[in-house]
Amino acid sequence: MQNNGKPTPPRPVLDVVVIGEALIDVVTTPEGTNEHPGGSPANVAYGLARLGVSTGLLTSMGADRRGDALEEHLTSAGVTLLPGSRSPERTSTATATIARDGSASYAFDITWDVEPMDLAPAPPKVLHTGSIASFLSPGASCVKAMLQEFGSDCIITYDPNIRPALLGTHGEARHTFEDLVHLTDVVKLSDEDAEWLYPEKTLEETATHILGLGADLTTITKGSSGSLLATSTTTLSIPAAKTSVADTIGAGDSYMSALILGLLTRGTGRLAPAVLDQLGRTAAAAAAITVSRAGARPPTEDELRTKLQHQPQLRSHA
Repeated sequence: MQNNGKPTPPRPVLDVVVIGEALIDVVTTPEGTNEHPGGSPANVAYGLARLGVSTGLLTSMGADRRGDALEEHLTSAGVTLLPGSRSPERTSTATATIARDGSASYAFDITWDVEPMDLAPAPPKVLHTGSIASFLSPGASCVKAMLQEFGSDCIITYDPNIRPALLGTHGEARHTFEDLVHLTDVVKLSDEDAEWLYPEKTLEETATHILGLGADLTTITKGSSGSLLATSTTTLSIPAAKTSVADTIGAGDSYMSALILGLLTRGTGRLAPAVLDQLGRTAAAAAAITVSRAGARPPTEDELRTKLQHQPQLRSHA
């Protein structure tokens, strides 16, 4: 490939690389239609950048106005859009149509296909993936290949963010999920994810099961009931941080972003109980800030620091 004699700029050194979908959420009501950026992995990348973490996103966005809007949204927060993330395909959408009686119907127009990226010259500290990108072919095979290749160089974090309408049969989805868990270090689920994947298990049993598949840490969020953090030796229950709730859009992704921030800044304690407590408090505080205002607006680094300074110390329950 010619470059007109100009040297190819080096890829920036990134603390986190996120692999996964970026899409446009389209919400149609009797009053009109609104569009806003979405996609759980893209939201996590956006949240990390807002927290001051150097973050790259490998995704698939179309060469259209929606793709332009997504790129502007992500880069405005400081996300580095990695090579190969723009494609000739149209940008994926998830459409929710709300009727006058409040009932909703959903439609998805999603294409997920990316090429593996060589991270070896400068591997990130954390490689994160999840959601539709880890299930939907053909791109899911790229996700798995990158986890396999770089798992020894990075902390691998995974949030399946289950979307049943896109996953085929329950058995197929659970097999895909479990096939990835053994490649990961940290798995985060919502209670709804856990109950869909393992309806026969309690949340504690599900956490134990996932640890048995190879994860070092399992986190299950429970909305206003807080979250559960579990390792092979410790189980903690972290209350939700007190806040007023505007809506819950983006809360789980903000929790994930702050959890990754905590992993990056935890020091030498690895996953000792005190470290888990700090991870849980940090993530709970980020989610509380997000739900306190309308839309998926995750906190900045300063907002999170202020929230933590005014939050009482939480204790674990082994």
